[in-house]
Amino acid sequence: MNGKYDEIMGLPHHVSKTRPQMPMSDRAAQFAPFAALTGYDSAIKETGRLTDERIELDEGALTALNMRYQLLMDALDEEPEVEITYFKPDERKAGGAYVTATGAVIKVDDFERLITMQDGTMIPMDDILSIDGELFLSLE
Repeated sequence: MNGKYDEIMGLPHHVSKTRPQMPMSDRAAQFAPFAALTGYDSAIKETGRLTDERIELDEGALTALNMRYQLLMDALDEEPEVEITYFKPDERKAGGAYVTATGAVIKVDDFERLITMQDGTMIPMDDILSIDGELFLSLE
């Protein structure tokens, strides 16, 4: 072989006597991918995340829901188990998601328009889509 580097091919790797060797973790960091636009990936993911639109109830559905509110207020002493589906607005963008909470209702505040569940969840009455439970079987 008559190559350009034949003279140094067999020599041992040079180790400095005056400077410490770089730790492997720092060495690896030198070759980590570079993100010129910090936060760009998370912004793209946030833009692509889908949200639901709020469903506006018609008069018939609102009347049926008000009847269920009344039954619920009359039965509060029994702490009835219900399943409430309500709209939870998204904190970052327009729209939100429909969430279902299941549990016992301990308080209905008609003035503040809030329903308080036993686990502490507070549900705005104006965001409720449906309320179901054994308490309402007489309505069906």
